[in-house]
Amino acid sequence: MTIGTSGGWRFWYQSNKGTLLAAALFVAMFVIYVSNHPAGFTPNVVQTASNKAILLAFVAMAQCLVVITAGIDLSAGMVLVLCNCLASWLVVGTPLQTGFGIVAVLVAGLACGTLNGLIIIFGRLQPIVTTIATSAIFFGLALLLRPTPGGSVNEALADVFTSTLFGMFPTSLAVLAATILLVWIPFSRSVYGRAAYAAGSAENAAYMSGMPLKRAKLAAYAVAGLLSAMGGLYLTFYSYTGEAAFASGNAYTLYSIAAVVLGGVSLAGGKGSAVGAVFGALAFRTIGDLLFVFDFDPLWQPLFQGIVLMLAIGVGSIGLARVRNRLEWFQ
Repeated sequence: MTIGTSGGWRFWYQSNKGTLLAAALFVAMFVIYVSNHPAGFTPNVVQTASNKAILLAFVAMAQCLVVITAGIDLSAGMVLVLCNCLASWLVVGTPLQTGFGIVAVLVAGLACGTLNGLIIIFGRLQPIVTTIATSAIFFGLALLLRPTPGGSVNEALADVFTSTLFGMFPTSLAVLAATILLVWIPFSRSVYGRAAYAAGSAENAAYMSGMPLKRAKLAAYAVAGLLSAMGGLYLTFYSYTGEAAFASGNAYTLYSIAAVVLGGVSLAGGKGSAVGAVFGALAFRTIGDLLFVFDFDPLWQPLFQGIVLMLAIGVGSIGLARVRNRLEWFQ
C-alpha cells in the first residue's frame, strides 16, 4: 500500500511538475511585487493585477488547447482583438441587448476557432501557415469594425466583472476559475480531450486505435477561439472601448506561447495542462509588474523579461535533457 501510494504521488508530481513550477514562480514573484508596492498587499492592488493578467490567461488557455494537439495558433491574439472591437459595438444598451451582444461575441470567437480547425483538418494545411493567414483576416475584420479606437460597453456590467466579490476577491479570478472548472476540466476528461492529448503524443497510434482525432482537433481549435473571445470581452470591460491594435494582437499571441511553455506545456504536444498555462500567464504578467515597481528603464524591460523567461523555461526543461526517447517524455 505504501509503495502504491508513493508511486501514485510520484506519477502525480511528474504529470503536474510544470504546473507546480509555474505556480511557485508566480507566487514568489507576486510576493516580491506586493512587498515592494507602495500600497502593499491590498484588495485594490490584487484586483488591478488580476484584471490585467486575466487577458493573457484566457489567450494562454486557448493556446494550450491547440498546442496539446501538436499544433499552434498564431491567430489567438487577433481573435481577442476582433472580439474586443465587436464587443465595443454590441455589448451595450438594455440588459437584453447586452446579453445578446455577449453571446454574439462568444459565438464569433467560436466561429473563428472552428474556421481554423476546419482549414487545418480538412484542408490539410500546416497550423502555423493557416493561423498566420487567418490572423490577417481577423485583423482586417477588426479594422473594418474599428478603423479608429472608439465604441463603448455596458459600464455597469463591466464594473461588475472587473470589481471584487465581498470587497476582497477579484471577480476576474472567479470567472477564470469558473472557466477552468466548466470548460477545461470537462474537455480534458472527455473522449475528445483524451484524443487531443493522444494526437499530440502519438497521432499514428491514436489513429490506429480508432480515436476521434479529427473531431478532437476541431473541438480544441473551436474552444480555443471561444476562450480568446472571452479575453476580448474582458479587454472591453477593462478598457471601455474597442481598438484594432495590430501590435497588441501580436503581443498577446507571442506572450501566450511563452506562457504555455512557462506553464509546462510541451510544444511537441501531448503534455501539459491549461492550469499550468494560466499560472504561466500570471507569472509572465507579474514580470511586468515587477519592472514597474522597481522603476526599470523601459529600454531594459524587454531584456529583463527575456532573461527571466529563459531562466524559468530552462529550469522547467532540465528533465527533457535526461529523456532518451520520446516515449519516456509522456510517461
